[in-house]
Amino acid sequence: MQGGVSGPRRRTHFELHVRRGRETPPYKRGRPHVFKVSCVQNAGATKLRPVIVGVHPIAGFDKLLHYRVPPQLAASVQVGSLVRVPILRALRLGIVGEIGAPTDFPVERLKQVAQAVYPFPALSAELLELARWMARYYACGLDSIIETMIPAAVRRGAGLKQEKLLAIARQLSAEEVAALEKRAPQQAKLYRFVEQQFRPVRKGLIIGRLGQTAAVANALVKRGVLREEVRRIERIAYNDDHAVGELVAALPHRLNAEQQRAVTALHTAAGENHFSVSLLHGVTGSGKTEVYLRTIATVLQAGGGVALLVPEVALTPQTVARLRSRLEGIAQGHRCVVWHSHLSEGERLDGWLALATGEARVVVGARSAVFAPVRNLRLIVVDEEHEPAYKQDETPRYHGRDVAVMRAKLAKALCLLGSATPSLESFSNVEAGKYKLLQLTQRVDDRKLPHIDVVDLRIEAMKQRTLPTLSGRLVNAMHDRLERREQTILFINRRGYSSSMLCTKCGHVEECLHCSIALTYHRTDETLRCHLCGDQRPAPARCPQCGAPDIRWRGLGTQKVEEAVRRVLPRARVERMDTDTMSKKNRFREVLAQFRAGRIDVLVGTQMIGKGLDFPNVTLVGLVDADMSMHIPDFRANERTFQLLVQVAGRAGRGDRAGEVIVQTFTPQAEAIQFSRHADYAGFAASELKIRREFHYPPYRHLIHHLFRGPNPEKLKFFAEQWARLVEKTLGDRVELRGPASSPIEKIKDEYRWQLWYFTNGVTKVVPELVRLRTGFAWPDDIKQVLDVDPVNLA
Repeated sequence: MQGGVSGPRRRTHFELHVRRGRETPPYKRGRPHVFKVSCVQNAGATKLRPVIVGVHPIAGFDKLLHYRVPPQLAASVQVGSLVRVPILRALRLGIVGEIGAPTDFPVERLKQVAQAVYPFPALSAELLELARWMARYYACGLDSIIETMIPAAVRRGAGLKQEKLLAIARQLSAEEVAALEKRAPQQAKLYRFVEQQFRPVRKGLIIGRLGQTAAVANALVKRGVLREEVRRIERIAYNDDHAVGELVAALPHRLNAEQQRAVTALHTAAGENHFSVSLLHGVTGSGKTEVYLRTIATVLQAGGGVALLVPEVALTPQTVARLRSRLEGIAQGHRCVVWHSHLSEGERLDGWLALATGEARVVVGARSAVFAPVRNLRLIVVDEEHEPAYKQDETPRYHGRDVAVMRAKLAKALCLLGSATPSLESFSNVEAGKYKLLQLTQRVDDRKLPHIDVVDLRIEAMKQRTLPTLSGRLVNAMHDRLERREQTILFINRRGYSSSMLCTKCGHVEECLHCSIALTYHRTDETLRCHLCGDQRPAPARCPQCGAPDIRWRGLGTQKVEEAVRRVLPRARVERMDTDTMSKKNRFREVLAQFRAGRIDVLVGTQMIGKGLDFPNVTLVGLVDADMSMHIPDFRANERTFQLLVQVAGRAGRGDRAGEVIVQTFTPQAEAIQFSRHADYAGFAASELKIRREFHYPPYRHLIHHLFRGPNPEKLKFFAEQWARLVEKTLGDRVELRGPASSPIEKIKDEYRWQLWYFTNGVTKVVPELVRLRTGFAWPDDIKQVLDVDPVNLA
């Protein structure tokens, strides 16, 4: 039949969340509202099939659920979209993982997607694939990873912060104003006020100042006399005045030959548009940041996106200031988004939206910045890649550096790792040919590395007839700097006044009631605190065990060092920086600004001041106790001590004047100290890797830590042993087991701890089997267990 409809006409039905052309609530009392809409369809024609999607719910379980997409949401739902879906009798968030997902369940019985939170994907295909890889590699649920990737405010579907403005839309004549004053004096008053302003003014401010209601303004807007504008209020983190001090430091300078070679190699790698990893090994003060900035500028000019990771939130203000002064202050117009856990929810939301929509293409922040939704990501920079801070100590227990490498691989981008003391894992990847090595062996402007003096505290103790806090050599050097109006940094990696309280008569040590560690004495408020669980109590004047008044402080902390400095340098301006004093959001930035301005002579602090910071007037750095990180039960103890010494020493002599470092130690002959004196990374790496190879420690094998926690130590031991036998029987040919044994810190927060170690050549060959065995094992409800792949903390 030509020009008509072939075959008989018949009426069919399909289910939609639509009624009379208007959208209706798709969810009520736990069940979707279903309405039947009739349509005319050719007999024998293909039936319209609804779109089926697979959704990964963020609901505490790891399973792909299938839903139908209603027509009104079809354009908004894509792979990676954040949606709300019905689960039991509640709406839950989820991420669309598949479109056109196959399912054996009858399509007509599938529930429908209730809402698309944003009209664009919350996770790109690349980030979604990264999440799946992390779930397999780190033995954790996909929902926990998605929750980590998407900020809380984004998951709630929060909107932008906006304000309403009023401006003149039509100028009134004098006669019209007079008539308005008679008829509506409040409207006339408001009109005259707005007319006197040079630019649109906030509606709420005007109404409040004139004592009027919104109805007055709305009446003028309705008549076309005033117009109402909506302006977005952007919450920009670190948009402060302290960045001014960084502007000059961030201006481009002439590259030396080594920097130029590194920049040229990185520009070539970035332009090839395929995955590669480069390790930039440069001594402290060699200009690694300048190499980063040149490479970032090249990528941005080519239209790519950039993520720059720093290990500590504390380093972010200085890094952001440098980036902004270079990328924004020099007329290039590239906005830099800050990203880390200390931001307010509003700041994180605005930053996320700026990146997700392409408004910004640069993000800088701590490890979570690796998940920022940067469009067309072409470069990931991981500064101080050796830092343990890149490893998260709660689920999902990912390592920011390793995830950055994998994300670069998925995005076919360049990953640049930088450090003065690279991790042995990264260095071994260079030796294996997986990473390219770029080296900067000289400081910029031919500045010399600081001279390092080692003070033997055994000899110093005999001289002073007591265990000294500050050696005579260090005190004299501090006096000298104070006279020359130069600055000093003193580093000790323990906060508080003293590490413990000890009775010299009976040997009693005050310990935490909930954790198996000694309490730390804080002299400012005369309290004993546990730095694991946060418990605290007043410091006793007498020994609780024997009643003797001979209870004394033992060990060092930042408070004790600060007190000693004030005693020997009464005229000096001293400031302490640790987590006790830096609790306020902007306190860290304020102190750094004062230190840069020369209003502080001596800065005492923990590891937050030990790396990454650049102060040209600092000519003396003192390491009060260099042994603290060396004598712990960890095969990485020597590596961390070497890295710490070199990094802290690198804070000295970064300006025109030579620097000096004084290291106080009871073990001056230790390899980590001797190699650090000459910043001999190659010598230290060769020596340490030889030992690692002999004992088959990482980086030559992967390490997986299995921790068991519970309130009953005997029950915990029994189940840990039963589990170990099962793993040995099932995976004995693929892993080497060590343990089970009690953890070094046996109890934390009233839970006892046992542990197992798995050494393996391939994580992906072992983790899925461990997860399968763990799921089928009859664990008691009061025993919790954690799998930590590639751990950095062995306590």
